[in-house]
Amino acid sequence: MRIIKANDNEKARIFAEKFKGFFKKYGKRAAAITAGVLIIGGAVALNFILPKVTPANQNTTADNKETVKQTEDFFAASALNRTKARDEAVEVLQSVVDVGGDEEAAKQALADITRISADIEKEANIETLIKAKGFEDCIAVISGDSLSIVVKSEDQLLPNEVAQIKEIAYKAADVLPDNVVITLKK
Repeated sequence: MRIIKANDNEKARIFAEKFKGFFKKYGKRAAAITAGVLIIGGAVALNFILPKVTPANQNTTADNKETVKQTEDFFAASALNRTKARDEAVEVLQSVVDVGGDEEAAKQALADITRISADIEKEANIETLIKAKGFEDCIAVISGDSLSIVVKSEDQLLPNEVAQIKEIAYKAADVLPDNVVITLKK
């Protein structure tokens, strides 16, 4: 039995041909749009998932007023970050629509813009309704079929409060209660 091993130049040539074939089949613009949407989506998700890092030399014995200010800053910063990330995503998608060219990519970009706009409206409604139930502050983030809600409260949430929040989520955004994650921020 004889094993024939291709040299590195042959492997590189085969890879280059496959790479060119991919772009001929799907188009450069569609690949760029997909990559851009995935990068922006990943940035939005990481922004809400990763904890805020504090410097090691920060004074850990801050008084209660500082803690309240940090909590208020958390909700304001989260809302601002969410808005900035969505604005960037809409800007990228709008540029795809404005450029023209690939009709299918433009239709998908318009559908994504519409979905983002609907999510923004649903999140605002959820936040308003939760605050109307007596909670001091909250932030809601819709991600596909799931919903994450951060609620400001000094005490643990009672079962009826959790039920109220999940009911609001279901009525305002059609998100099933099992897909709602509620986080408490003191």
